[in-house]
Amino acid sequence: MKLYINVEKKRRTAVKLMGATFLILQSTIFISCSDFLDILPMNEVVLENYWTEKGDVTSVVNSCYETLESADCLTRMGVWGELRSDNLRLGANVPNEINEILKENLLPSNPMCNWSRFYEAINRCNTVCHYAPQVQAIDPNYTHEEMLANIAEATAIRALCYFYLIRTFRDVPYTTQPSIDDSQEFIIPATPFNQVVDSLITDLEKVKDYAVRRYETDDSPNAYYNSSRITRAAIYALLADLYLWKGDWDHSIKYCDLVIDQKREQYQEMIDREGNVNNIALFGDIPMILEKPVGSTVCGNTYNEIFGTGNSFESIFELYFRTNQSQQNSWITNYYGNNNNVMGRLSAPDFLAKDVALGTNNVFKKTDGRIYESTELTNSRYAITKFARRSVSYSTQSVNSDKDLNLTSSRRSGGDANWIFYRLSDMMLIKAEALIQKGAEYYVPAFSLINAVNKRANDVTSTSRSDTLKLSDYSDSKASMEELLMAERQREFMFEGKRWFDLVRLARRDGDNARLISLTSRKYIENVNAIKIKLADPNIIYFPYAKSELKVNPLLKQNPAFDTGEDSELTK
Repeated sequence: MKLYINVEKKRRTAVKLMGATFLILQSTIFISCSDFLDILPMNEVVLENYWTEKGDVTSVVNSCYETLESADCLTRMGVWGELRSDNLRLGANVPNEINEILKENLLPSNPMCNWSRFYEAINRCNTVCHYAPQVQAIDPNYTHEEMLANIAEATAIRALCYFYLIRTFRDVPYTTQPSIDDSQEFIIPATPFNQVVDSLITDLEKVKDYAVRRYETDDSPNAYYNSSRITRAAIYALLADLYLWKGDWDHSIKYCDLVIDQKREQYQEMIDREGNVNNIALFGDIPMILEKPVGSTVCGNTYNEIFGTGNSFESIFELYFRTNQSQQNSWITNYYGNNNNVMGRLSAPDFLAKDVALGTNNVFKKTDGRIYESTELTNSRYAITKFARRSVSYSTQSVNSDKDLNLTSSRRSGGDANWIFYRLSDMMLIKAEALIQKGAEYYVPAFSLINAVNKRANDVTSTSRSDTLKLSDYSDSKASMEELLMAERQREFMFEGKRWFDLVRLARRDGDNARLISLTSRKYIENVNAIKIKLADPNIIYFPYAKSELKVNPLLKQNPAFDTGEDSELTK
C-alpha cells in the first residue's frame, strides 16, 4: 500500500478503517510534483517521515474532529439516534433509504447500516494514541502534558464513536490498536455491548485528568474552543452517560455533579468579571440561560444562545461549523432545512406540535417555548426549525392561539449550525434519571432537576408564572417518575439525535419493548398494528449489520431480527 506525503506542510494523514477489516485508505494533497516524496512502503513513510514533530500529532487529532463533521457521520448520528423514534416522520423528497427506516422496513442492504466512517475516526484516534508518545520522545517542543492531553482527546473521540456504534448495533468489533500497514489483519468478532461499555469507561477513567480543563478564558474571542474540543468536562459528561447505560447510578451522578459544579464556578467567574449577568439566572442552585434576559419582554434567548449562536454558556461539547469551515452541517441543511429549504426531508409528527398554543396538546404546555422554537406549520406538516433557525423571538405572556405568540425568526442560509453532543441540561436529566433508579427516597431531588429544566423552558422565574409541574402528580411510583423524566427529555432534546437511544435504554432496562412500542407508535398513521408486532422482537431495536460487512468479516453474526437466511449464507 502506498502513501504520498507533502514534505513542506505534512497537513495530515487520512487513515481510514473500512468496516471490521480496518483497511487503510490514503488521502493525497496535490500541490506540485516536487513537493512529494517518492512512493515508499507504508511503514517507512509513516515511521520515518511523518510522526516526527508536534504538528504531526495535532494535525491528526484535528482530522478526528473533521471526520465527525463529515456528512456520513453527521447523517448517521441523526438517523441512528432519532429517526426511528416518535420525534420524526417524513417531510419532503425523503430518500428511499430513509423512508424505509421510517416505515420500520430496515434491511441489511440499507446504506444507513454502513459504519465505515465511524471506524475511520476510531482508527485515527488509535493512531494518535500509538504515535504521540514516540513523537514526544523526539520533539523537545512537544511537552509530556501536551502529549497526554492529545491522547485524552483521541481517547474521548474514540469512545464517543464506539458509544454511537453500540447504541445502534449493540455488539460491534472493538479494538484500540491502530491499523498501520498492510501486514495487519483485523478480522475480529463483535464484542458484547456490556464489555465495550466497561472498556470505554476504563479508558476514559485513565485519561480524564489529563484533558485540558479550558483552552481559553470565557471572554476570549476563541472561547468557543472550550466546547468545540474535548475538555475534561466533555469526558465527565461522556462518563456520566456511559455509567447511566451501565446501570452504575452513583458514578453517573458523580460525573454529572462535576460538570454542574464547573458550570457554577464559571457562572461565579462571570459575575466577578462582569457584575450583573442579565441572561443567566439560578434555577434552584444551577445557573441556566434565561428565556427572557432581564429587562426583555420577549422569549427566545435560550434558543438563540444554545442553537442560534452555539457554544453557549451551557455547552459542554459540540461540533463547530460557524466560520471558515470546509465542511457544512449537511444533516441540518438536508433533513431539517434552511432559508432555501423550509421543509426538510423530515418533519415532526402532529401529536408533538399540533394545537400547543390552544392548550390542548398532551406533550407541551402552551407556555413551553421549546416547541415554538423547534417547529413551524408548513403546508399541513410541521417543519423542523431547531438548528435551522438562526434566531427567534416570541411572547408566551398570554397565549390562546398561534397569533398571540407574535413569533418572528430568521433562518440560516447555509449549513453552519453546530451539532451538540452534551449541554448542561443533559447533566441535569441524566442525574435525575440515575436518582430515580436509586429509589423513592431520591424522587424529590430528581424532580427538582426535571422541574428546573421545565421551568426555564416555560419562562418560570421568581417574578413570573407558577410551575407547570407538580411533584404529587408523579411521586407515587417509579413508573410515573420515569414517565416524567422521559417526557422532559423528549421536550428538551427533540431532534438532537437522542430520542431513539433514550427509548433503547428504557427497553434494555425494562427487559422488553412494551413502553418503547407505546411511545414510538404515536407517530404512525398507517400499518400501526403490523409495526407494533415487528417492534416486539427484543433484537429489532438495534440496526442490522450491513450486508457488505458480513461479506468481509466472516466472524460477524447477523442480528437475529434481520437474519433472513440470505445474510447467513454470506458468513459460511
